[in-house]
Amino acid sequence: MSFTVDKQTLDDLNVLGKYKGNSIYNLFDRTQTRGGAQVLENLFQHPLTDADAINQRTAILKFFQQGRFTFPVQKELCEEVEQYLSMAGAISLAGAAMNMLRSKAMRIIASDKEHELITRGILSTVKLIRETDRFMQQVAVCGDASFYQKTIDEIKRICNTPGINQALAGVDNAIKGFGQQVKMDHQLRHSSRQDLEKLLSILYEADAFISVTSVAEERKFGYALALPFKEGENRIAMENLFHPQVPGAVPNSVGMNVIRNLVFLTGANMAGKSTFMKSFGVALYLAHMGFPVAAEAMEFSIQDGIYTSINVPDNLNEGYSHFYAEVLRVKRVAEEVSRGRNLVIIFDELFKGTNVKDAYDATVAVTEAFGENRNCTFIVSTHIVEAGETLRHRSSNMQFLFFPTIMEKQVPRYTYQLQEGISADRHGMMIIANEGIVDIIKAKKVSPEGIFG
Repeated sequence: MSFTVDKQTLDDLNVLGKYKGNSIYNLFDRTQTRGGAQVLENLFQHPLTDADAINQRTAILKFFQQGRFTFPVQKELCEEVEQYLSMAGAISLAGAAMNMLRSKAMRIIASDKEHELITRGILSTVKLIRETDRFMQQVAVCGDASFYQKTIDEIKRICNTPGINQALAGVDNAIKGFGQQVKMDHQLRHSSRQDLEKLLSILYEADAFISVTSVAEERKFGYALALPFKEGENRIAMENLFHPQVPGAVPNSVGMNVIRNLVFLTGANMAGKSTFMKSFGVALYLAHMGFPVAAEAMEFSIQDGIYTSINVPDNLNEGYSHFYAEVLRVKRVAEEVSRGRNLVIIFDELFKGTNVKDAYDATVAVTEAFGENRNCTFIVSTHIVEAGETLRHRSSNMQFLFFPTIMEKQVPRYTYQLQEGISADRHGMMIIANEGIVDIIKAKKVSPEGIFG
C-alpha cells in the first residue's frame, strides 16, 4: 500500500517543487548529476509504508553520513556515457564493424562526428567503470557496510564480468587499432549494456544519498525509527523538533499515542502554531521516506498517510467561498478517516472563514468527533480558546498545548516554546495599536485634489 498524500497537503508542507527555492526537496538537492536529481525526486514522490524498508534505507543513509563520502565522478563524464549508450548499437560483431567502417568513412568524407563520439564514448565508459569501482572499494571498507553490501557486491559483479574485465584491461587513454575499437564498442553498447545501465543507476542513487546526508550533517538532523503499526499501539514521538527551513528555529518535543491522540493547539498570531504543525507534518513525511528529519530523535508507528488543512484557498471558478472550501476540505478528510485508516490529520485554525459563534460550535463538534477515532493522530489549532475549555471537560484523549506570548512594555515577545494548557493571550488590538493603524486612519484626510491633482 502506498503512503497517501494529496496536492493540498504537499502544498501546505511545501514538500515538492524542483523549481521552488524554499521547498523541502530543494533543501536536500545537492546532487551532482541529472540522474541523481531524478532519483531524489522519485524518493520524494514515493514515501514508504513498510517499517523494515524504511529502517533499511535509514541505515544506508546513516552509513553514508558516517562515511562522509564525496561523489567520485564528474557530471560531464556521466552525461558522455549516457549519450554513448543511447546511440544505436549493432547486435552482432559484424554489424558493429560495418557501423564503425561507415562512421569512419563518413568522418573522412564529411567530417561526421559519430566516429569521434563512439571513440570518446568508449574511453569515457571505461573511465566511469574504473572510478565507480574505486569508489565502491572505498565504501566497502568504511565502517559497517552490511546494509549496503548487496549494492557493493553488484558493482563488484559488474566490474568482474569477462567482457567488462577485458575492456578495463585493454584500454588506457587510447584505443589501439580499428579491430579493438569494434570489439570494445560492441561489448559496451550491446553485450554489457544492461550492466552499465545498472552501474549508472547505482551511481545516481549514491549521488542522491550523498546529497541528502551532507545536508543532514550540516544541519544536525536526526533519524527516525519506524515501528510496525499495531492496533492499540499507534504512537508518534518527536524530540526537539524544528522546521528545517527556519534559521535558528526553537525546538519543541511532542508525543502522541492512542490514549492521547489529539493535540488541541492555541496561541496568538505569530506565536508559532503554524510553523510547529508544518514541522510535524514535514518530519512525518520525511520519516516515511527513511530520510533524516529536523529533530534530535523520533519514533513513529507506520501511518497510511497524512492530510493537512493549513492554507486552503477559495475557489472562484466553482463559486466557493473560503468557508465553504474549508468545509469541503474537512468533509474530504472525514471521509478518509471514516474508512478506518491510520492517518495523521493537521488542521490549522478550523473554520476561520465564518463568524465566531459558528466557528466555535463547528470546532467543538468536529474536533470531538475526530478525537473518537483512536487509529488516527490529530493536531487542531484555533484562536477560539473557549472551544478548548469546552473540550477539556468532554474528552479524555486530548492534549492541550499552547505557544505563549510575553508582553514587554506593550510589545509582544514570542518564546516559540510549547507549554501545556490553553492560551489566554488576546493581544490583537494591542498589536494594531502599536502599529498606529487607527491613528493613521484618523489623521488629516487627503482631499480628492490631493490624490488626483
